[in-house]
Amino acid sequence: MINQTSLQFDAAIATCRQLFLAKNKDYGTSWRIMRLTTITDQLYIKAQRIRNIEENGVQQIGDDVQSEYIGIVNYCVMGLIQIAYKDIAELDLPIDKLTELYDQLIADTKALMMKKNHDYGEVWREMRVSSFTDILLVRLLRIKQIEDNKGNTLISEGIDANLQDMINYAVFALIRLSETTKN
Repeated sequence: MINQTSLQFDAAIATCRQLFLAKNKDYGTSWRIMRLTTITDQLYIKAQRIRNIEENGVQQIGDDVQSEYIGIVNYCVMGLIQIAYKDIAELDLPIDKLTELYDQLIADTKALMMKKNHDYGEVWREMRVSSFTDILLVRLLRIKQIEDNKGNTLISEGIDANLQDMINYAVFALIRLSETTKN
């Protein structure tokens, strides 16, 4: 089952990565102008929209829940890049460097997921997709509090660890959604 999770993770990320790189062709790395707090707010908007759709059962614009989870993955990667490049004023990242960063950050995040997945025994497969949404919102509120505290924590993980966990929860949601559409 863990090998299946690895393959499913890679498939979900391939979709996210393809969209991330396609949008880079359209917009470049214009998002580098955003402060981390703005990326956090953008993530919050996406997660809250998913929750609204889950609760109301109705949406009025075309972007489906799956595309919002993909957006969450990609905005989390943007946040991780902003953390890694916080002291670099240059906004433009060449496509080869951007691709390398994306792949490395995702590889690190996947390695973390595989360790946690081993210890927790794939319990996420028994969770409701709506629970992933709630967990994402909790993580975002934590990040906002850390940002309000100027990045300082007493005993908690930092923003980067929360972003990695958010990527993994969003991927779990994408996997679960893909499994329900197959049945």
